[in-house]
Amino acid sequence: MIVSALLTSVGINFGLCVLFFALYSILRKQPVNYNIYVPRLVAEDKSRTSYFNIGRLLPTPEWMGRAWKPTEDEILSSSGLDAVVFMRIITFSLKVFTLAGIIGVFILLPVNCTGDQLQDINFANLTSNSLDVFTISNVNNGSKRLWIHFCAVYVLTIFICYLLYYEYKYISSKRIAYFDSSKPQPHQFTILVHSIPVSAGGSISNNVQSFFMEYHPTTYLSHLVVQKTYIFSNLAMRKEVQAAFVSFKSRYGAAMALHLQQSDDPTEWVTEQAPEPHDVYWPFFSSSFMLKWILNLVVIVAYVLLTILFFIPVLIVQGLNNLSQLEVLFPFLTSILKITFVSQVVTGYLPNLLLQLFLKMTPPVMKFLSSIQGFISHSEIMRSACMKVLVLMVWNIFFANVFSGSVLNQLSFVLEPKNYPARLAVAVPAQASFFIAYVVTSGWASTSSELFRLIPLIWSLLRKPFSEPTTDEFEAPSFSYHWDIPRVLFFCLLGIIYFFLAPLILPFLLVYFCLGYIIYRNQFINVYAPKYETGGKYWPIVHNSIIFSLVLMHALAVGIFTLKRLSLASSLMFPLPVMTLLFNAYCRKRFLPIFTAFSAQRLIKKDIDDSSDPELMAEFFSKLVIAYQEPASSPLDHSTNCDSETYPLLSSTQF
Repeated sequence: MIVSALLTSVGINFGLCVLFFALYSILRKQPVNYNIYVPRLVAEDKSRTSYFNIGRLLPTPEWMGRAWKPTEDEILSSSGLDAVVFMRIITFSLKVFTLAGIIGVFILLPVNCTGDQLQDINFANLTSNSLDVFTISNVNNGSKRLWIHFCAVYVLTIFICYLLYYEYKYISSKRIAYFDSSKPQPHQFTILVHSIPVSAGGSISNNVQSFFMEYHPTTYLSHLVVQKTYIFSNLAMRKEVQAAFVSFKSRYGAAMALHLQQSDDPTEWVTEQAPEPHDVYWPFFSSSFMLKWILNLVVIVAYVLLTILFFIPVLIVQGLNNLSQLEVLFPFLTSILKITFVSQVVTGYLPNLLLQLFLKMTPPVMKFLSSIQGFISHSEIMRSACMKVLVLMVWNIFFANVFSGSVLNQLSFVLEPKNYPARLAVAVPAQASFFIAYVVTSGWASTSSELFRLIPLIWSLLRKPFSEPTTDEFEAPSFSYHWDIPRVLFFCLLGIIYFFLAPLILPFLLVYFCLGYIIYRNQFINVYAPKYETGGKYWPIVHNSIIFSLVLMHALAVGIFTLKRLSLASSLMFPLPVMTLLFNAYCRKRFLPIFTAFSAQRLIKKDIDDSSDPELMAEFFSKLVIAYQEPASSPLDHSTNCDSETYPLLSSTQF
């Protein structure tokens, strides 16, 4: 790709960003569009209809100031810890790529441009230059200037590791503080027990009660057997499954039951942490150990097949990215493709637009696959889908484009694994122009369209003539963490990898993260309302993704310095991934347990604090008895021990 093709893509996407910003600032002021642009305020009954004035028809930037204003604590109180974690990813990225941009643009980029390994840069006609002259590939083999790139890799790695440690520590403390400040919640006192054995002539409910009264007599409070409701001829049938929500008198008692193996047979009396009552995923409640294992196997196979099938759109995109190949396949297009503007659009804009359209289909598919794995909560389904989308993006956008563009046509790549770093060192810089255009198209325009909410707007316009006004309670949408977190992390991966290979990508990434910072803050304030909370459990995914990006950068550095005949730099690069992985191992030991479970010290302290208000806890325990009642069923049979402090109520709506 030449510079003019990139500038064409930048121009198109910059124009789209300006258009989206202008239209948003006008449309959001119209009362008819409040359900689209401020649905959270509508749901909370905070939106106000304003009288007509000429200002409603003019684009204004005042919404940016309001989006900038809220503090982190305000976002925490209104949108939860997961929203704080997401915004910390954005600010983390801004810090990383501000330093990377300074080093890359002002130090590495001039070094690359002054090389002549590929060609001398034509300053007189800058737009006719290939983007390859801005990459490390243009630095002469054996040049001492490559030591600048070597030092840059070390500096950025140390800086990122420092920030990762700080963020992990900070978010861990936020998670603990979030727990300390919370009122008693049902999921803190409850576990789910499934694969419950049923004795001949006995019932599941009796088995659960006798088991926990015998082995947890001092802490057991009550249980509620899970039932699935089936509708036949307008008649609701209630059917018990071999699972039950078991509640305890203290958080510590629930934790002890959760982390102890309950039976000599590990496939029976299997326990897991109960989610919040409204977070329970009822439609596909899996109670069988074997069924859950089979479904996980099916999902793995389906995921692999989808990953393979995704190579088809990647090959199409790479074909558009290569004009000569396109002219061979479709000779009748030769005359059209020779038009300068058309060729610039086809190579600089169209491939990434098509790839973005294909990617739009992946989040709902990954969410569906996660939903049939046997997860019992919406939040766990979203977290699982997040990891699936992230892996698919890394493999099918990064590696697949690199392979299909440069490597798959070389059988020796597959047959000689020891040459992987060197082969990738050739292939990855060759795809720099594609990924720079990807950042502009998928980053700038797509993030701006998130602000404009194009699909909800179109759907509202299409539905309006056929729908009647309703008095039903309006519900604000929830944030799609399973899609937006992988996107942000993928841009981080591109920035880290291409930091020393093609630093020209860094200014475009900085623009993307600046847009993301202001736009996502605005959306959390006005659009999205939290439905399910993981308590910051997305951060370990973020941490592991950044560590992977660093190690991949180190592997590419080894390959590129070997290729550039700077063997000493290649050898001195080996300690860096080792130290990075050791740092990661330390972080896993130091912080990851906090995201898995709270300590006994924390649980007991919280239980003691709650015991100071016996009336509050008595009321809480009475509602806890039926908090996990399946919504589609009528009041279910429950069993409690004879503790005089507990008694059933008719409603659990507060939970």
